[in-house]
Order: sequence, then C-alpha cells, then structure tokens
Amino acid sequence: MTEQNTEEKILVINPGSTSTKIAFFIGEDKRWIENIAHPADELAVFPRVVDQLDYRLEALRRELQKKGLRVEELTAIAARGGLLKPIPGGVYAVDRAMLEELREERYGRHASNLGALLAYELGSPHNVPSYIVDPICVDELEPVARISGLPQIQRRSVFHALNQKRQARRAAAELGKKYEEVNLIVAHLGGGITVGAHRRGRVVDVSNGVDGEGPLTPERSGSLPAAEVVQLAFSDRYTREELLRLINGRGGFVAYLGTNNAREVEERAAAGDTEADLLFAALCYQVAREIGACAAVLSGQVDAVVLTGGLAYSRRAVEEIRKRVEFIAPVLVYPGEDEMAALAEGVLRVLRGEEAPRSYQEEGVGRGEKDKSSGD
Repeated sequence: MTEQNTEEKILVINPGSTSTKIAFFIGEDKRWIENIAHPADELAVFPRVVDQLDYRLEALRRELQKKGLRVEELTAIAARGGLLKPIPGGVYAVDRAMLEELREERYGRHASNLGALLAYELGSPHNVPSYIVDPICVDELEPVARISGLPQIQRRSVFHALNQKRQARRAAAELGKKYEEVNLIVAHLGGGITVGAHRRGRVVDVSNGVDGEGPLTPERSGSLPAAEVVQLAFSDRYTREELLRLINGRGGFVAYLGTNNAREVEERAAAGDTEADLLFAALCYQVAREIGACAAVLSGQVDAVVLTGGLAYSRRAVEEIRKRVEFIAPVLVYPGEDEMAALAEGVLRVLRGEEAPRSYQEEGVGRGEKDKSSGD
C-alpha cells in the first residue's frame, strides 16, 4: 500500500456571523481547531459585513501567533465560499474578480463573504494560494429544473453544497466508484433540510431550503400551498418581514411546538406527546417524499440514497425515512457534517492533482449552459 503524502499544510477559515472558525490540517489530519469570538458590541461599529475585514484579520493573525503557526509555512489556505454568482461545484482559486464582487457585496451580505477575503489578505504577501470549495452559490440545475410555473419566478439553487458534495464523494468511494460515475440522492438533514439529485457529479435538481421548498424542518416551513400563503400575506396579520421569518426561522417545529431542537421533539414524542410525535413523523415523511421526487428526476437510476446532517444521528428519523425509500436504492448514513474537513479535503484534491482548480473569473454564470443534456 502506497504511503500517502501528509506534508500539505492547510489553514481553513470559516467566518460566521459572530465568530471566525479556523483549523490547521497536515494532510487529512486535523491538528487543531479554534473559534475566534467577535463580541456583538465590537461588530456593531461596522456598517457592512465586509467592513469587518481588517478587524477579523488582526484577530486571526493574533490567534496564529499564539499557535506558533507562520503563514509562510502553509501550502494553501481553504476558505468558506460566500455569496457569488451561480457557479458549478468545485474548488476555485481566489482571484481578482471574486475578491471584487465580495468587496462590493454584489450578490448579498453574508459573513461567509469574508472567507476568501481573509484568506487572500493573509496568504498573498507570502505567495500562499487561497481557494474556496463548493460555496453556497453552487448551481448545476438543468434548464427544465428552473421552471417554476410562473415566468416571473425562476427556481434557484441554494443548498448545503459543501456537505452534500462531500458525502456524495464518500458514498461513491464506498461503492467503489468515482463521484462522476454514480447517481445519488443526498438528503442533508439539519435546521435546514435540502435534498439533491446528483447525476454523475452534478446536482441537477435540489430543493431550495432558503426559499421555502422541500420538507418542513426544525425551523423552516418547507413547501406551502401558494394560494394560502397569498391569503396570509394580505390578511394584515403579518408584515412582509414577519411572514418571511415564518417561512425561514420561525416555521416547522418552532411554529408548531415552540422549539427548533429536534432531539427535544423526539424525546417529547417518546414520552407520549402526540403532537410532537406527529410532527416528527411528518418531517420524516416529507423527506422521503422529496427523495422519491429526486428518484424520478434520475429516472429511477439511483446507486444510493445518502442521509447526512445532524438529524441523521436520530435512529428514529433514519429508520422512518429508510423504510419508505430503501426500495429505490441502498441507504447510506453519514451523520453530522464537518465543514472544516470538507474545505481541507477539497484543497487537498487540487494539491494532489486529483482535481483541477476552477477559475471564477472565467466561469460562466453556471445556469446549466454547460450541460444541457437531460439523459442519464
């Protein structure tokens, strides 16, 4: 057996709304991980998220100094991708076009926008390359999947791309194949739930958890009857912002049961709470229904169904979903998610020549132009 090269030294940067998580890897080995907290009163002085760059950069440098890690010793830096133009999945070298759009917040404000900016500012003075991996803007939908039913509305691709792609590669390896050789259905089960149809390395259709598609979740409503939503919108009971919050943040378990803690709901159900029992069963039922829809997208040619995310730790959730969908394909379960490892693994594939890095500047708008085929 050939010994793997474990000399690649990778720093991973994953900015959140009130913290910046960093980790250091040598090869696949995670040597340490730290969460740099940013107090709310210190962040409040910055008008825009991007204005926090120098502040977070200084905090990052202080932490690296405490750890005794010199940037010039790194092979590469992996960063969480932010809100960018729709692009196919993959590993992207941080370039001027990407940095410009993130600084302008051209596609929206989000803490993840700081990832590539921090990586570049930290690494470029030492000629250390920076990359992002499968950002949240990954869009590989086929043209037919974009049709909503109204020309004023086009379906969007917004999903847990980083974890879905990582677990899809893991499933393919377990099947003895490459990701580009298999058809998979991947269900990310967390506070948000997205279910994607992966055809030979591309997510050709996926439920958009942010816009209110797919199953109900611990804190999101999932798909709703459109006419009823219109009635609610014009009922004068809610403002626009309140109604959007009901769909994303105050829906699902929160709306019915007052909690977004799925474990608590499962425990209440086990203790005899009939409403909690029904809601937990409904979540599993709706996930299975979405998996069935993805099976149709893939014309029934499915190598495996993959369950991942925090809810995949629940034995009840896994078994209730499995019993409804195992007729489609074998069910593989990979509980939880590890964004830091997923980012490091993506960059390792590039460093080891297993995957070619993509150019953001040269990439098309990723709206399915590159793959018009609908066959299997």
